[in-house]
Amino acid sequence: MLKIGVLLSRVRVEERWLFEALEKRGLPYDRLDDRDLVFDLRCPDPWRPYGVVLERSISFGRGLAALHILNAWGIPTVNTAQVAETCGDKLATSAALQAGGVPQPRVRVAFTVESALAAIEEMGYPVVLKPVVGSWGRLVTKLNDRDAAEAVLEHREVLGSYYHQIYYLQEYISKPGRDIRAYVVGGRTVAASYRSSKHWITNTARGGAGSNCPVTPELEAVCLAAARAVGGGVLAVDVLEDPDRGYLVNEVNHTMEFHSSVPATGIDIPGFVVEYTAAQMLPA
Repeated sequence: MLKIGVLLSRVRVEERWLFEALEKRGLPYDRLDDRDLVFDLRCPDPWRPYGVVLERSISFGRGLAALHILNAWGIPTVNTAQVAETCGDKLATSAALQAGGVPQPRVRVAFTVESALAAIEEMGYPVVLKPVVGSWGRLVTKLNDRDAAEAVLEHREVLGSYYHQIYYLQEYISKPGRDIRAYVVGGRTVAASYRSSKHWITNTARGGAGSNCPVTPELEAVCLAAARAVGGGVLAVDVLEDPDRGYLVNEVNHTMEFHSSVPATGIDIPGFVVEYTAAQMLPA
């Protein structure tokens, strides 16, 4: 009998709930710690017992590498390497959303401090500077004036990684003290929650508080369009509310966290994830 592999870095609340959902449904599974794995590209046999692998790595790099190998071997994964590669890079996500006609904040991309400053001046302050790879709101900066922009860009220039020399500049949206995280599983938006904070960054990892958000037809349409644009699967779509333009998609996450949204919404998000994952299994 084929099993479900759960690829992870450590057991957080989300993983514990996923294990409980698997056990409740009688689905056999193994925990696969990405810190212990060694892949022999010539020998997929140790992975043949798995009909599907659910990727929950905290490390974007480790998770993506594993997905590429597993997909090359023909093993289904949730999500696919293509989806992870797109969602794990904010520039790739924005390009996919643009190609899919999904509403999003204005974005400019520059490769030198000088061109970035010119783009910021053209956009108008404040502007949000983000790393193209990263999560939990880390290194996300609101630039309120030229002095701040020059200082932060100079700092980024000397950080060393080539990622930091890709200046991803996003229009600042004056949101109403909150944003929306919506959960798309397959072709359905199963739940959504508001993330509220007095700080302009509303991530729950930065102290944002969760509460239930109704999934209206308008919200679901935007979220499903965003999910389709990046390749579909199990995704968290972060949405901003613009006073003039309505819903704008901020980011799409492929290894979503939901520890604050389950109690806020009362929706069994891990159950939906597990059932979708099981449906992707290879035939026995």
